[in-house]
Amino acid sequence: MVAGFRHSTPGPSDQYNQLHEYELTAHRELKYTDGSSIDWLQEEAAERERSHALHSQAGVRGALLPALDSARMWIVVIATGIGIGLAGAWLDVLVKWLGDIREGRCAYGFFYNSVACCSGLDAGEFCVEWQTWSQYFHIKSMFASSFLQAFVYISLAVIFGGTSAFLILSGYVFDAFLSPWTLLIKALGLALAVASGLSLGKEGPLVHVACCMAYLFSRMFKQFRHNEASKRRVLAAAAAAGVSVAFGSPLGGVLFGLEELDAFASETDVMWQGFVASAIAAVALQWVNPFGTAKLVLFQVTALSDTWRAFELIPWISLGVIGGVLGSLIIRLNVEIAIYRRQSAVGEWPVLEVVFASGVTAALSYLVQTSELVANLFQECDPTKGDYHGLCNPNATKENIFLLVLTAFIKVVLTAWTFGMMVPAGIFLPTIGIGACLGRAVGLVMQSIYRSHPTAWFFQSCPPDPSVRCISPGFYAIIGAASMLGGVTRMTISLVVILFELTGALSHVLPIMISVMTAKWVGDALGKDGIYTVWIAMRRYPWLPPVHYRDQGETAAHVMRSVSDLVVIKDGVTTVRELLDTLRQHDYHGFPVIDKHGEYVGYTTRDSLQLAIGTCFCLFIKRHAARSSSSLAAERSLMFLLPPPGSSDEIHFTEGAYGLEDKICTFSKNYMLVSASNRIDMSSTLETTIIQLRKEVSQEMLVSMFKKWCNPRQIIFTHAGKLTGMVTKRDIVDLLTQHFPHAASLAREPPPT
Repeated sequence: MVAGFRHSTPGPSDQYNQLHEYELTAHRELKYTDGSSIDWLQEEAAERERSHALHSQAGVRGALLPALDSARMWIVVIATGIGIGLAGAWLDVLVKWLGDIREGRCAYGFFYNSVACCSGLDAGEFCVEWQTWSQYFHIKSMFASSFLQAFVYISLAVIFGGTSAFLILSGYVFDAFLSPWTLLIKALGLALAVASGLSLGKEGPLVHVACCMAYLFSRMFKQFRHNEASKRRVLAAAAAAGVSVAFGSPLGGVLFGLEELDAFASETDVMWQGFVASAIAAVALQWVNPFGTAKLVLFQVTALSDTWRAFELIPWISLGVIGGVLGSLIIRLNVEIAIYRRQSAVGEWPVLEVVFASGVTAALSYLVQTSELVANLFQECDPTKGDYHGLCNPNATKENIFLLVLTAFIKVVLTAWTFGMMVPAGIFLPTIGIGACLGRAVGLVMQSIYRSHPTAWFFQSCPPDPSVRCISPGFYAIIGAASMLGGVTRMTISLVVILFELTGALSHVLPIMISVMTAKWVGDALGKDGIYTVWIAMRRYPWLPPVHYRDQGETAAHVMRSVSDLVVIKDGVTTVRELLDTLRQHDYHGFPVIDKHGEYVGYTTRDSLQLAIGTCFCLFIKRHAARSSSSLAAERSLMFLLPPPGSSDEIHFTEGAYGLEDKICTFSKNYMLVSASNRIDMSSTLETTIIQLRKEVSQEMLVSMFKKWCNPRQIIFTHAGKLTGMVTKRDIVDLLTQHFPHAASLAREPPPT
C-alpha cells in the first residue's frame, strides 16, 4: 500500500462500497519551493515530538539516544568550524598568490606568493627575492618594462574576473544554494574575483561557503535532513564561523550573529553553537597561518599610542558624519546601478560586464590591491622603515591628501558598480578601503595644521615640539573605515568588535564606537536601511528585518486580505475536478477551507492536496485493475498520473478515471454532509498549526507574532467562527518594506504565498 495513505474500514451501519472512500494519514513530509519560507510552527512541533520520543525510551536507550542526538549536532558544528577555517585559510593563500602573479613571481619558486617569498621582512622593506615580470625577463627599457607590467596585470585581472563570472553563471543556481557544486563554484569564484582586483570583499561569500559546508555535514544525519528548523540553527552557527574566518574575528562573528540573525537573539543554544564554531574556525585559520604573521590580525596597527586627546573628537565625529553621508550615497548609487543593470542590455551580458569592470579596475588601481592599500593606510610612519607608497613624505602632504580623496571617490563608484555583478562579492573590504583613504586624508590635514601651528589653543594637550608625534594618521584611517562601514551596513556592536579584532586597536575602542554611532545616526536620517536590507528588499526575499515596528493606530484589518479576495475551498461542495482546476489556475502555497455557510473549517496546503488526490486515484485504479485483471495497463496509467516526488508536474486524469473526478471533497468530520459513496475524505490534509486571531488586533502585535513569537507562514482571521481574512508572511514583508521605493525591483517571479 502506498505510504502516507490509509483506507478506512467501514462499519456494519455504513451503507456504501468501501472502494469509494479514501482518507490520508497525518504523516507526510513538507516540501518547500524556492524562495518560500518554512513553516516554523510545524517544524518546531515535529522537533519537539521527535525529542520527546527519544527521551521516552525505556532503560539505557532513554539515556543514550538523547546524548547521541546532541553529539550529532556538535559533530556538525565542530566539523563546520574546522572545515571553514582550513578552507578560508587556503583561499587566502590562493587569493594572495593569484593577485601576486599579476605583478611578478618569486625567484626561487613560482608557487610562492610575495608573503611566503619575502618572509621575515617588515611591510615596506625591499625584497630582492620577489621579481617583477620585467626583471624576470631582463627587460631594461623603461617603456617596454612598463608596458609588459601593465599588460600582464590588466590581462590577468580580466581573465580572473571573467572566469569567476563564467563559473558563477554555470553553477550558482538558487534551487541548489547549498549544494556541493555550489560550494566548489563559490570558493573558486571567490578566489578568482578577489584576485582580479575588483572592488569587492570576501566576507559574504565566505559565509555562504561556511553554510554550504554545514549543510553537507548535516546531510549525514537524519535529524537535520527531515527538519528544516534544526538545519537552520546549524546554518546560523556556520554563518558566525564564516564571519570569524573572513576577518579573523571569532568574537565579532558571534556578535554578528547576535545582531543580524534572529536565531541567535531568540535561542541561547544557537549562540553557544555559533561561539564554538567561530572559535574552532579561528584556531584552524591561525594554524594554517595564511598571512605569515602567526596572528589572526589581518591589518596590524603599529606605533599606536594608548592615549588620545579630546580635540580629536571633532575630526572623528566629522568622519562619522562623512561616513553616514557617503554610506547612504553608496547605497543609493548601488541601487540605481542594479536597477539599470536589470532593465538595460547590460544585464544580458554579465560576463562581458565583469570583464570590462575588471579591466577598468585594474587600470585605475594598478599594482595596489585593496587589502595592501588598507594595510599601508593603517600603518604609522616610522623613519627606520620604508615609506608606504609615499604616504610619509612630509613634502607631499597636499598631494597625498588630494590623491587619497580622489582614490576614495573612485572606489565609491567602482564599489557601487561591482557589488551586484555576477561574481561572489562582499562589501566590507572595499568600504574599509574608502573609509581608510578619507580617514588618512583627515589625519594628514590635522597633522599638517598641528605642524604649522603647534602652540595654538586647539593643540594645547599636544607637545609644543611638532617633531614629537601627537596625531596618528594611521588611526584616523581606522576611524574612517569604521565610519564608512557604519554608514553602509548600519551595523553597530559587531562592527566595533570586528574592527578592533581586525586591527588590534583595542585601546581605541571608544573612538571607534563614537564614529560608528555618529555614522549610523546620520545614515539613518538619510535612509534607515543598510545595504544588506536594501538588497533583500529588492530581491523580495521573505525575510523580516530585526527592527521594532510601531503602528499609527492601524489594526490587522488594514493589512489582511479579506475573504472576498481569497481563493477558498468549500467543504462538502468542491469536487475533485474543481479542486484540480483551482490548483492549475492558482499557484498559491495553500488555501483556506470554509463550509457553505462561510464557517472556517481549516487550512490546507497545495502539496497536501496534490498528494491526497494522487494517492486516492492511485488506489482507485489499483483496485479497479484487480477487478479487471488489467494490472499492466493500470500501472502505466498510474505512472502517468503521479508526478515524480518534488516535481511541479500537474496531476491529469486519463480515460478510465471511473468518476473519481466527480466525487466531492470533505474536510470536516461531519460525514452527514455528503453520502459516503460520493465523497473523498481529506480532513487529515488540514494543517494543525494554524493561528487564528481577530482582525481588531494591532498591527504591531501582528508583526511581533511573525517576527518574534512564533514565526508562522500565515495567520487566519475569524469572527464568530466565520472566516474574515488572512495575512501571510509575505504580506508582512511588504508592509515593512513599503517605505522603500525599489522594493521587489529585482525579484524573480514572486513565489506563491
